[in-house]
Amino acid sequence: MPTQKEFDIIYKTNYPKVVRLCMGYFEGDEALASDVAQDVFIKVWGNLANFRNESSMSTWIYRITVNTCLSSLRKKRKTPVSVKKHLGHLESETDDLSSEKERRLNALYGCINKLNNDNKSLLLLELEGLPQKEIASITGLSHAAVRTRLHRIKDQLTKCVTL
Repeated sequence: MPTQKEFDIIYKTNYPKVVRLCMGYFEGDEALASDVAQDVFIKVWGNLANFRNESSMSTWIYRITVNTCLSSLRKKRKTPVSVKKHLGHLESETDDLSSEKERRLNALYGCINKLNNDNKSLLLLELEGLPQKEIASITGLSHAAVRTRLHRIKDQLTKCVTL
């Protein structure tokens, strides 16, 4: 069983990433994202002794996070995720963009919200900056499948925005 000090290090290292990912699933609702993140770390603590080092600790925690978020969404039967709130930091960068660029960015957010949960998971992990091999490990897909799906998602988003 890990010590409290070891768990504190794991928690401090991974908590910000877990909350950001949860916010993507819960329309930027910080309170709900924090609650689900706490659930994630309760699961991490309870299963840490069973961690087999078959992947990195952060990959294992991301997988728990994705599963916990999706499970919570199924239970609450929430509406699609608002990626606009998840990517709110980009909005400040659009202040100086022309209204046409702003319109296109808003259209992109709308298109992202139309993605199914699996594709949204892939996209949110990609936007989080994770390598595709790690995304594959988290989602249980092959690296080739992740690469193909992300390519298709990007094509789908491009077509959706240009309509």
